Amino acid sequence: MLEGLHEDEQRAWQGLLAVLLVGMPQVERTFRAHGLVHIEYGLLNMLAARPMRLSDLAMISNVSISRLSHRMSKLVDRDYALIRPDENDGRASVAEITDQGRDVIAAIAPEHTRALREVLFDHLTPEQTAALADAMQIVGTKLGACMHGPEGPHRPT
Repeated sequence: MLEGLHEDEQRAWQGLLAVLLVGMPQVERTFRAHGLVHIEYGLLNMLAARPMRLSDLAMISNVSISRLSHRMSKLVDRDYALIRPDENDGRASVAEITDQGRDVIAAIAPEHTRALREVLFDHLTPEQTAALADAMQIVGTKLGACMHGPEGPHRPT
């Protein structure tokens, strides 16, 4: 047991560690089988909704421009995405998903959803899922992450 943490804090921490160390590798297998890592699958999902400026995509993805450039290069090389100049601002670039990118996320999505349910959601009631969502949104926002809610992504204020 960790010194200084209350019993519920220790239980929460141990549960989070189990999800990260045991559950996440199960979830990651769903896109690794297609040659993608977590960030790349997430980028394709965001681009499936709409083309985005690279600077916005980096902010929403919680990654540096450098890391985004590296990952986008891989997606462009595999013909899953393309990058073009922003027609409204010649200094900016826009990323968009290709038909091949849509095909790969469509192939991954059912297995990914199944893995998420097996690892996490099948073990929770709807009320527990809502409470977990509320708690993780607060923690993520406090950590400075760009969180995705029903109204879309937002940064902490």
